[in-house]
Amino acid sequence: MSAWFGSCRMSMTELLNAEDIKKALAAFTGVDSFDHKKFFQMLGLKKKSPDDVKKVFHILDKDKSGFIEEDELGSILKGFSADARDLTAKETKTLLAAGDKDGDGKIGVEEFSILVAES
Repeated sequence: MSAWFGSCRMSMTELLNAEDIKKALAAFTGVDSFDHKKFFQMLGLKKKSPDDVKKVFHILDKDKSGFIEEDELGSILKGFSADARDLTAKETKTLLAAGDKDGDGKIGVEEFSILVAES
């Protein structure tokens, strides 16, 4: 998965270690096993600069709306690897509830940054 920043395309592996991504995804293969706090920790995302966290957000914001909506959250793992699984409806709702601080039904870049920082 990659996103455009200015005139350059950015991918997750430019921001995060590919081996960390692989290990983090492997830890959550079971149904209803996803834990966003542990996942973000395993990725090393919390240690990244605020700018890098925002770049990850923009890669995950597939429709470039400025928000990660519920349908995008359901496929958030695919943002890290195309062959990753989708989250279950329960996992998606849990992640949305954790990240949606203002109750608008979606996660903005600042909310995502807070979600990562709380990990």
